[in-house]
Amino acid sequence: MRRSEALEGVRMIRFEHILDRHEAGELNQIDAAEMLGISERTFRRWCRRYEEEGAAGLADRRLNRASGKKVPATVEEEIERLYRTRYQGFTARHFHDRLVSDHQFRWGYTWTKLLLQSKGLLEKAPRRGAHRRKRPRWPLAGMMLHQDGSRHVWLAGLPAMDLIVTLDDASSEIYSAFLVAEEGTASTFQALSEVIGVHGLPLSLYTDRGSHYFLPPEAGRPAGGPVDRTRLTQVGRALDRLGIEHIAAYSPEARGRSERMFRTLQDRLVKELALAGIATVEAANRFIREVYLPAHNARFTVKPEQEDTAFVPVPGLDLDEILRVQEGRQVGHDNTVIFQRLRLQIPPSPLRPHFVKVRVKVRQYHDGTHAIFHGPRGIGRYDAIGGPLDGNGPVA
Repeated sequence: MRRSEALEGVRMIRFEHILDRHEAGELNQIDAAEMLGISERTFRRWCRRYEEEGAAGLADRRLNRASGKKVPATVEEEIERLYRTRYQGFTARHFHDRLVSDHQFRWGYTWTKLLLQSKGLLEKAPRRGAHRRKRPRWPLAGMMLHQDGSRHVWLAGLPAMDLIVTLDDASSEIYSAFLVAEEGTASTFQALSEVIGVHGLPLSLYTDRGSHYFLPPEAGRPAGGPVDRTRLTQVGRALDRLGIEHIAAYSPEARGRSERMFRTLQDRLVKELALAGIATVEAANRFIREVYLPAHNARFTVKPEQEDTAFVPVPGLDLDEILRVQEGRQVGHDNTVIFQRLRLQIPPSPLRPHFVKVRVKVRQYHDGTHAIFHGPRGIGRYDAIGGPLDGNGPVA
């Protein structure tokens, strides 16, 4: 017997007992209704139905009747078909989001999850462990950005790549995300350029202790100890010049916000790229920028505690001159500079007959080109493989 039918039987027995007491004059209609937990008007209606139809008149007419809110069987079949043929492997939440946005679905997430589980298409999630309190978010956008990379097979048929993501701690909004062959200095500068160029300078950047962020500890120092703030990487130099505090994480748990975000991306983004039929890195980065990120931010961004912003506008700041690799070199006897296995020949210059044994700066830009500077003046420009560019020579 179903629970609703059992409760119906108990309700009938209680009513008949109280009705007997009412007819014997022990209870008036108000007291009888109160004991049954119903209104006086409802008690009178029940008495009339009992007199006319007997016990059958008091049966709950909703029993054995389909609910007006029940999802039609044809809709259930269509939802199951869509999951099996197009959205196989999606989580219940991701699948429900797609149903609502693309298929005009109007029923709830819980129903969708229970249907998938009942059809054996989705396993029940394991029970969660003890609750752990999350670190409070910073109250203002721009107070702290998280930047990290996740190596994963993002595109079917291609090897694993790094997805570089920069997001705001206050809102979890992703400001920049793109795929590269390998995370490093160039990808960090590209991400910072995209964020700062649109939003301005943040107060701080929170990263792991990868070698492009911080130099490894000197000999004799513990590997897990504090990072060396006296020796800066290319990224550290640029952040220091921009006045952005660089915060190092010392455990995976410390990067919990970005780690949780990457779990979501590894589940959702991979499926969205496959669903869109994307097969190249260039198309994937365009899709991420123009299609995926707006939808992701609309779904997962939370409202910061305060509406103001901590980003600082930087009008007129030449980011390309700051967010690029710059290393010192000594010019060789043949008037060339060796930089990353490239031999850069310095052309004739009106500044001096030659630059042999002179200390110069070599700059590498986002597009792979290079330039050599003696003090503030450029004395040579080169392409990605070290060949001279048109107009190679001194730069004012």
